[in-house]
Amino acid sequence: MPKLLHVVGARPNFMKVAPVLHAGRARGGLEQILLHTGQHYDVSMSDRFFHELGLPEPDVNLGVGSDTHAIQTGKILINFDPVLERLQPDWVVVYGDVNSTVACALAAVKRGIRVAHVEAGLRSFDRTMPEEINRIVTDQLADLCLTPSRDGNANLAAEGIPAHRVRLVGNVMVDTLLRLRPAARERRMPHETGVDGQAFAVVTLHRPSNVDSREVLAELLEGLAEVARVMPVLFPIHPRTRQRILDFGLESLVGGVRLLAPLGYIETVSLVDQAAVVLTDSGGLQEETTMLGVPCLTLRPNTERPVTITEGTNRLIESSRAALVTAFREVMAQRNDGGYRPGSPEGWDGRAGGRVVAALLGEPDELASARS
Repeated sequence: MPKLLHVVGARPNFMKVAPVLHAGRARGGLEQILLHTGQHYDVSMSDRFFHELGLPEPDVNLGVGSDTHAIQTGKILINFDPVLERLQPDWVVVYGDVNSTVACALAAVKRGIRVAHVEAGLRSFDRTMPEEINRIVTDQLADLCLTPSRDGNANLAAEGIPAHRVRLVGNVMVDTLLRLRPAARERRMPHETGVDGQAFAVVTLHRPSNVDSREVLAELLEGLAEVARVMPVLFPIHPRTRQRILDFGLESLVGGVRLLAPLGYIETVSLVDQAAVVLTDSGGLQEETTMLGVPCLTLRPNTERPVTITEGTNRLIESSRAALVTAFREVMAQRNDGGYRPGSPEGWDGRAGGRVVAALLGEPDELASARS
């Protein structure tokens, strides 16, 4: 019986592993083990996400905790290696681009255990992003690079990774979104937050480039306050971002923006699904807004998900007050003219988890067959 060891380390990984675990369970004949490195671990939030996504309690929790990139990566390597020796999986399946992804891939490869990388091939081409380094290294190590969109295949080919190690499976995040969208609508977060029936904006900000500079964060808060004069702005705020506002003494710039406690996945989708616009620096929200047909303004100079721009509703903007306000006005005018439609990139159809399992078992490529 093939043994798959799935590795997660942070909340974005949970949404990616869930469809693969569900697909493996549905087909049977597999032993699946879920390992949480504990890279980012908040008991209340992690437990909520696991419950909402229908995930089992992790079979193994390394409990490494937060630290610098080097120390955290080292701790994961040290703690993961004995697990590999004990469990001897056929595949180690890693997800996304966090430190757990690259550390566990490296440990497995050193032991001669095959590695599959789900969400392979994404590139921002910005090597100042730690996640970009994690992506590049993991894809070079992986025996199987499972891409969410065709641009990922092209990126891997340009880096010299042979085609037999690459397979387009589609976007597993979309599987989770489509499965839980009905539950998100039943959650009625717009009603709960008092914006039901109104046009409103949703904001998330957490990347160091946006929140670790007083000048940049001040500009963004000023821009959001201007948007809040037009419509309610709901800001489920990351604890780190809230702390930066306090550290920099920027509380007075928050203006009419409504700061909310961090939300669970279903609560977030419930709000985003009905939003007039989303302003974010998150990778996942770029994908989710594309599928939901919601205009997305991404406060970054680049994105590792360009398909959300070419086939979706996403737009990159500069992290400044003027750029934010100008883009908001433009996108609202376009939205009011009916200029946004849900995107449907290849393989973003709710069946990516099953294609991941098929690839791990060496079964035929469904998407390749469909094109032939």
